[in-house]
Amino acid sequence: MVVKVSRLNPAVEVVRLEDAASGLDGVIVIHSTRLGPGAGGCRFWHYPDIAAAGADAFRLAEGMSYKNAMAGLPFGGAKAVLRRPAGDFDREALFRAFGRAVADLGGAYVTAEDVGTSVADMHHVAEETRHVAGLTVDARRAGGDPSPWTAQGVFDAMEAGAAHAFGSSLKGLTVAVQGTGNVGGELCRRLADAGAELVIADVQPERRDRLEKILGARVVDVDAIAGVEADIFAPCALGGALTPESVAAMKAKLICGGANNQLATPDVADLLVRRGIAYVPDYVANAGGIVSVTAEYLGENRAHVVARVGQIGPRVAALLEEAARRRLSPALVADQMAERIIADVERVAA
Repeated sequence: MVVKVSRLNPAVEVVRLEDAASGLDGVIVIHSTRLGPGAGGCRFWHYPDIAAAGADAFRLAEGMSYKNAMAGLPFGGAKAVLRRPAGDFDREALFRAFGRAVADLGGAYVTAEDVGTSVADMHHVAEETRHVAGLTVDARRAGGDPSPWTAQGVFDAMEAGAAHAFGSSLKGLTVAVQGTGNVGGELCRRLADAGAELVIADVQPERRDRLEKILGARVVDVDAIAGVEADIFAPCALGGALTPESVAAMKAKLICGGANNQLATPDVADLLVRRGIAYVPDYVANAGGIVSVTAEYLGENRAHVVARVGQIGPRVAALLEEAARRRLSPALVADQMAERIIADVERVAA
């Protein structure tokens, strides 16, 4: 394995991962360790080249710094992004090679599941390093698949957002969900139980069609989901769903979902303000997964996870209220709040 470490600035490490024997090809970005070790999942996806993978890793790692700060966790932000090999490959060998790379960092990075990875993959990583979470544990302890906790946090955030935007509960509201994978599917089940009407879209028809039958959801094409008649839009697939074009076509008055990096460009946040669309910043809403992962890593129990995830709804309510009072984008206000948390730690350390 060849591991090359470079620094974009004194606070950011970029670790290049290459291992021809296993097919490992990717990047770990450690964005910040001011609050503690950099924590963030491992994404395994089809990227056209390492430059695209690296750019995604940097954006995701930066988001993890803000997410962990806002969630009150003693961790900085980091992310691993691995390119999925085009042909056949040995999945166990690849993730064990990744585990050795994580071990080489000596605890500066704690990994877990993300898009394209699973609990089984993390068990392979754990054969090589202890700096991994998201493993299967007994029911009394924190840990295991973080997706249900992510979905619960997004649901709670959406309830707070609905109270802010509509002055109501979710019952009777129509929610357009883009992406029905682990998080999106769990979110749909919670929304159906709460009495919401569902419109869903997914690039994998089998996942979408299963939920259509179980929950009575209406199915639309992926290209149409952002512009359907709905009260709430929930991006739960890959990032970049909120573009100037999708926002211009949007009928929803609230955006709250599980995807990371939902804003295609920063200026989209101002466009949402101009259109009167309330936006719950992704890293505030979807923090439930990292709460679960880090609790497992710290040896905490499920009660800690329940308590921390339970703070997401009130945090969203306070954030939206402050943004409305200041007539600013919730995205900007959330960034400012996270930056203050990190800066306060820096001042104490000094």
